Amino acid sequence: MVSIERLQEKLGYTFTTEALLTRAVTHRSFGADNNERLEFLGDAILNFLIAEELYLRFGSAREGKMSRLRAQMVKRETLAAVARDLSVGDHLQMGSGELKSGGFDRDSILADALEAIIGAVYLDSDMGTVRDCLLQWFEDRLDVLSLDKSQKDAKSRLQELLQARGEPLPDYEVVGISGKSHDQIFIVQCRATPLVAPVEGRGTSRRGAEQAAASVALEQLEAGPEVAS
Repeated sequence: MVSIERLQEKLGYTFTTEALLTRAVTHRSFGADNNERLEFLGDAILNFLIAEELYLRFGSAREGKMSRLRAQMVKRETLAAVARDLSVGDHLQMGSGELKSGGFDRDSILADALEAIIGAVYLDSDMGTVRDCLLQWFEDRLDVLSLDKSQKDAKSRLQELLQARGEPLPDYEVVGISGKSHDQIFIVQCRATPLVAPVEGRGTSRRGAEQAAASVALEQLEAGPEVAS
């Protein structure tokens, strides 16, 4: 298991009781003192805080639209992606069977661990602190939310554009990371067949940098044939 201090740096929160964080990243396959109870608590806190943030961000939205956005934010795939941003998989404790089967990168296990970490931060501090942490972790994803159901993010639009042209899907690669572990800037290159050269994007998370790179690629591809190889 990687040093718990490194995980705290990624989370941007230092635990008073580190045993809570250790339990939060302990899968049930590892032993009886696992993260299932913390996951239960964290799930409730996550749903409340995301609902609260959506209520504040979208003052004119009806319940149905806010419910749709909340479901998008708290679904397993989103939680697993946030957990990967925070390198949670590198710190999981699990039984040998789960390790051999790739459990450290399984969406369900990562999502459960993230919820358990939310519960652990709450027990170690208070609701205001866990709110600050959660909004930081979800910032890039919250910022691209829209009440317009038809609006798609840059990566989705780039993928659809390339598919419509019969081109291979784009490839993204992290080519640089700067800053301290709790305040990093990611640099990602996007490669796509019609582009003359790879384009770059920057963001406070890998996902944000990928979205930025996809936006640049879209701008070039939609500008005209001069960008074609």
